[in-house]
Amino acid sequence: MINEVRNTVLAILNKNNYGYISPADFNLFAEQAQLDIFEDYFYAYNYQVNKENARQSGTGYADLKKGYEEVIDLFSITDTLTQDAANVFFMPSQLTTGSDYYFINKVLCGTGLNEAERVGHSKITLLSQSLLTAPSSLYPAYTTESSLMTIYPDTYSTAGDVTCQYIRYPYTPKWTYINITGGEPVFDQSQPDYQDFELPIDDQTDLTMKILQYAGLSIREEAIVGYSAQQEQVENANEK
Repeated sequence: MINEVRNTVLAILNKNNYGYISPADFNLFAEQAQLDIFEDYFYAYNYQVNKENARQSGTGYADLKKGYEEVIDLFSITDTLTQDAANVFFMPSQLTTGSDYYFINKVLCGTGLNEAERVGHSKITLLSQSLLTAPSSLYPAYTTESSLMTIYPDTYSTAGDVTCQYIRYPYTPKWTYINITGGEPVFDQSQPDYQDFELPIDDQTDLTMKILQYAGLSIREEAIVGYSAQQEQVENANEK
């Protein structure tokens, strides 16, 4: 999809001689555009949940909330966390799990996969000192600080004790190419650093419009920014 998006962006820019964006600039704009749309999924999902609670949403093919759930689940990862020391484990990252997390959905501890509750640092001391609310092997808890997660009780202190289900960020898109002497760069997806967009195909128009906005800002062309912003508003209105 990334090549189709780039071709569309260049066609719109070249139509009125607005200018040219290099592959490096396109990749920068593509990364930001994908992140923008990715984060919009969660706002749109929340909007649909509110509509469902107000009994204003549809069912079947009109169940938009389900559609957003399916898209978000494309970025769901369940992986074992790497141990740092004792009952302290590293949060998901490129170095530990191979991908950075957007948010933690649930933390499972032990062979029984008991779900841990996230608590704040201001509460964990009081909870641990109470006979009634102290974290146990059946009802564990965790706190987070920087890139680390501390599990309570501290009996969860063995590598492989903690499994995390989280939503990861989409991988950074990269349009790769080969150079031709005296000509334009030619798309080449066989390059080892090639990465397509991870968004559904129906987001192709949104990606194009957002990239055009960034391109318009880069070349200081207000017409491009205005056109792409207007088209984006139309797309958003149709989705509601």
